[in-house]
Amino acid sequence: MSYPGPHSHPFGPTDPNRSSDSFGSSDSFGSDRPRRSRLRRPLTVALAALVPGALLGWLAYEALGGTGSGGDGGPGGARAGAGASSNAPGTAPAGGDDRPGTLSAPPSGATAPLKGKVVVIDPGHNPANVRHTAELGRQVDIGTNRKECDTTGTSTNSGYSEAEFTLDVAHRLRTLLQRQGATVKLTQDGDRPFGPCVDERARIGNTAHADAVVSIHADGSAAGNRGFHVILPAAVHAGAADNRAVVGPSKDLGKLIASDFARSTGTSPSNYVGDGTGLVTRRDLGGLNLSTVPKVFIECGNMRDSKDAALLTSGVWREKAAQGMSEGIVSFLHGS
Repeated sequence: MSYPGPHSHPFGPTDPNRSSDSFGSSDSFGSDRPRRSRLRRPLTVALAALVPGALLGWLAYEALGGTGSGGDGGPGGARAGAGASSNAPGTAPAGGDDRPGTLSAPPSGATAPLKGKVVVIDPGHNPANVRHTAELGRQVDIGTNRKECDTTGTSTNSGYSEAEFTLDVAHRLRTLLQRQGATVKLTQDGDRPFGPCVDERARIGNTAHADAVVSIHADGSAAGNRGFHVILPAAVHAGAADNRAVVGPSKDLGKLIASDFARSTGTSPSNYVGDGTGLVTRRDLGGLNLSTVPKVFIECGNMRDSKDAALLTSGVWREKAAQGMSEGIVSFLHGS
């Protein structure tokens, strides 16, 4: 950008009619040069008054961001698009980036309908579980019986693990819920050597006094078995477990998630469990038996089926899966 020099003036010489030797000369010394016009002095005074004002106006325009030559966004130049982003927070860039979205700023009170609500997301398994199979075999009390601490989970035929899938979807879901103003906690974030065990996963939600807990999984059934299903808790009052008070709310949560998940992803309920409803009730899962807050599991698809695996390995589809879960959770919390 070009700027006026320290001694230049944007409007040229003050008096273009004045000769170069007019200063320091006087007509009283008998000079035979033509006498000055009677109008010359008033014009000079007027110009002297106008020029500083014009200069000040120009400086003010530049200070307020007037465009300069080239519009390069430098001092005084236009800053086109300042503060704008090509992608909204939490949305995948054009082309279907696999990376989960991130929240760039907390929502304002006016756009935080879930403010004060606590959601716990339970990403099934742990990417490091495969290195700790001995520890995972420890038995824990799940109320109805004793069961292993955790498992390694399943994977697609190409090696994409359930633990990787669940953690990715959990991150996407967290971003979406935080945009709504919710406080979101994860039972694990790939930040521990293994686990946690199923009983600890339940305690994390209970201790947080969560308004809703969702445990994210993908199934490892036979090829040809396709679709998602949501697992609801059966009433259990045995051993360390008593979930009777939250069975009803958990079923409400599960039904809403199933409906919104199907709509958002365009996928169908399971064709191998649930009789086409996408809902299954179980009493053999410690995470549900031991929960004292509303909680469901969702099996997002079958990793061992090639068609389902193509969906589960797509970042675009995982974003849709997180969106469906988020909408179901939001609907549940709005009614609670």
